[in-house]
Order: sequence, then C-alpha cells, then structure tokens
Amino acid sequence: MPTRAFKPKFVILSALAAGLSVSVPAVANRVFAVSAFAQDAPESMPPAETPAATTGTATQERPDPAADLARKRDETRAELEALSKTIDLSSDKVAELQKSIADLDKNSSSVRQALIDSATRRKSLEKQILESEKKLADLGVKEDAVRRSLHERRGLLAEVLGALQRMGRNPPPALLVTPDDALASVRSAILLGAVVPGIRKETDKLAADLADLSSLQAASAAEKSAFTATMTNSIEEERRMDLLLAENEKLSRSSAAELDAQKKRSEDLASKATSLEGLVASMETEIASVRDAAAAARQAEENRKLLTDEQRAQAKVLAESGVPDKNRIAPAYPFGELKAKLELPVAGDVLRQFGDADGTGHEAMGMTLATNPETVVTAPADGHVVYAGAFRSYGQMIILDAGDGYHLVLSGMETISTRQGKFVFAGEPLAAMGAKRVASATALALETNRPTLYIEFRKDGKPVDSRPWWTAKDTGKARNDS
Repeated sequence: MPTRAFKPKFVILSALAAGLSVSVPAVANRVFAVSAFAQDAPESMPPAETPAATTGTATQERPDPAADLARKRDETRAELEALSKTIDLSSDKVAELQKSIADLDKNSSSVRQALIDSATRRKSLEKQILESEKKLADLGVKEDAVRRSLHERRGLLAEVLGALQRMGRNPPPALLVTPDDALASVRSAILLGAVVPGIRKETDKLAADLADLSSLQAASAAEKSAFTATMTNSIEEERRMDLLLAENEKLSRSSAAELDAQKKRSEDLASKATSLEGLVASMETEIASVRDAAAAARQAEENRKLLTDEQRAQAKVLAESGVPDKNRIAPAYPFGELKAKLELPVAGDVLRQFGDADGTGHEAMGMTLATNPETVVTAPADGHVVYAGAFRSYGQMIILDAGDGYHLVLSGMETISTRQGKFVFAGEPLAAMGAKRVASATALALETNRPTLYIEFRKDGKPVDSRPWWTAKDTGKARNDS
C-alpha cells in the first residue's frame, strides 16, 4: 500500500484509538522495534522503496528463490562447520570410549562387527546433520523473506507507528459529552470510521509478520541445539571408530616389511597402468595378497555353482535377512542377487548419475555424490580390495572385487583406512572424505566445493549403471548443488 495513502487520514489521530481492537502501547513498542531494525538492516537486503523512488518506476525485481536457497545453504554450512569446530569431547567421555574398546573381545570378527556398527551409527548421524543443514537453510530463507518485507515497508510502518503513538498520547473524546463537545465527537466518529480499517489492516499484518519472525527464530534456535547434540554424538562415534580401526589393524597386520614391499610394487604397477582394466589385471596377477584373495573369491563362486536348489534358496533367504557368516573370506552372496539391497557408501546428495553429461562432452560412467567434510566411506558390498591408493586423475581410489565379474570403484576420498588384498564386509569403513572437493577428472564441471565421492560399477571390465543395486531410499534424481 503506498505510503501517501495514509497522510490525509492523520489529521486528527487522537480520535482513532477507541476504534482499534489492539493494544496500542504493546503494538507500538513492537513497531518501534521493527522501525529500529529497518534502520540497521543488513547490507545484503535491498534498500526500501520510498514513495518518491517508486513513483513512475518499475517494480523492484524479486530475488530468485533457488539462488536464494543455494546462498543460504552455503552460509548455513559455513556457520555449522564453524560451530562444529567448537565442540569437543570431555576427558571423561574419551576415557569411557577407551575403556569400551579395551573391554571388547579381541578377535577379528567381533572387532570388525563393532566397526560396521560404528560406521552405521556414524552414517545415520551424518544424514541427520545434512537434514539439519537443509532445515536451517530453509528457515533462514523464510526469515530473510520476513525481514525483507519489513524492511521494504519501513516507510509505511513508520506512519503506522506514528499513528499508534499519537493515539496513546491523545485519548479520544469521552462517549458522554457536553453540548460543546458534541460536534467534535461526531466529526471524530466520522473520521474514525474512514481511517480505522486501514490502520487496523496494517497493524494486524505487522503483528502477524512479527509473530512469524519470532517463531522462525525459535525454530532455528531449536534446530541449532539439535545439531550441536548430533555433532557431539558424531564426534564421539568418529573417535570410537579411530580406536576400532587401530585395533583391527593390529589383528590383521602382516609383517611391516611385507606390507611395504607390496605397497611399493602396487605403486609401480599403478604408474604403468593406462586404464582401470589394466590396473585390475596387473594387481590380480602381480600382487600376492590380491592374487590369493581373487583366487578365494573365484573358488567361492565355483562352490556356489555346485549348490542344490534347496541350498541356493537357503542362501537367498540369508541374503535377504542380512545375517551372513562374519568369518567369511569371500562375498557371502552372488553380487547379481543384491539388487535394491545395497546402501550408499556415504551420506550425501546425488549430483550426477550414470549417463549424465560429465562436463567434457561425454556421458558419466558412474555416479557422484556431495558429502559433508570428513564423512566416513563404507564398503557397499562384500569384496576383496584389489587396489587402495592414488591412481592418475582419479585421486585416492579403492577398487573392490565383489565377485560375479563385478568391480566397484570409489574415488575422491582424502584418507584410506584399508589396504589391498584385504577382504572387507558390506558396511565396513574404508576411507574418509576431506574438507573440500578433491580435484579429479570425475569431479569436472561440478558446481560445488563440497567433498565429492565418485562411484563406478564395472561388469567384466565395462561400466554399468549402479542404480538398480541401491535401496529405494538411496536412489533419486541427480541435482546440482551450488
């Protein structure tokens, strides 16, 4: 409503208070607060339009909702990352974690199961953190919209404020009047009927906006409190996982000399390989631990072919129940039978799917997910580690042999906590993401600075779409995330 529409109605403001159903002092105080806010509004908000500025000009362009949400998500993410750095575990909590690990049954299966359970809890907490980030960004956008609306109407609000303040100072004439006041009372009543509806409308709208602003701020405060609790639990789980990984490494470590020799040999082979197929082939023939694991996997597949129909049915029931043998040294089930059963290795947002444009004029051979910093990366399925280390433009990379001729490729991590030749269970932690995106060929043209994980499934050396293997809740339309 243009500001000048109210000016003729402010001739005798002392007569208006009797017709308003609102508390004048209370609303006046709230309006005064908004008036002060309008003067000190953030620079990011557009300047309010004055009557002179808006006369004969086009309506001010409104912000793009998608761009506004993306900007607010970036701001929220930075704020939450700063908050997370202030959270630490108490010495009592650290001692409690160390005692729980010390009391754990020190055998390979129990430690690895504890690792899988820890990774599951950690991924669940990371999903909650992502949800909190999205909720806070959405609340922030709504709060900015209310503030912007108040800011743009500050001229009008100032006039409403003036009207309410004058009403409070100059009460209207009494309803019981002397003959000398009768004419003034009639004039005031006429003016009251003309002016009060407009003033009341603006006052009600202002009160509603202030109530919305207050509820949004309360919701944001509650969500930040929940985020702090979730982040504390996540830090605790991360510390527990570090202790478990150290214990697991003690149980599975070969001689240091043997590990160093295998690592050097694998680095030499990786530097000579020109493709993933070539890398896998060289690892499975030249590295003893990988060769032995591959032979065990092939033998398990041969034994599976000899099963009777009844035994295959029992194996299928086990696959669906998700309770395989924890002492296995080969994939528990044929990989082809695990469609719609695998969990994504990280909690994150899908940026690119198999077949999408990859930014180089070609189609993507895998999917890419954006994660939060230091997110844990788990094994999507049982498999032995064919390769773990840096490889050409992929950056840090892990290749799993899942059996049935399938290899699973993961790249974009910062630190790797497994080693080649090792057999890993589905859900077992393998690596962790870094603080920001790692430059690699698979991350080209991605509009995000967040860490990104690249996942590629290969069947007999050829890339295949991984979407049929993920659980229904993990599949979805790819989207860009700025």
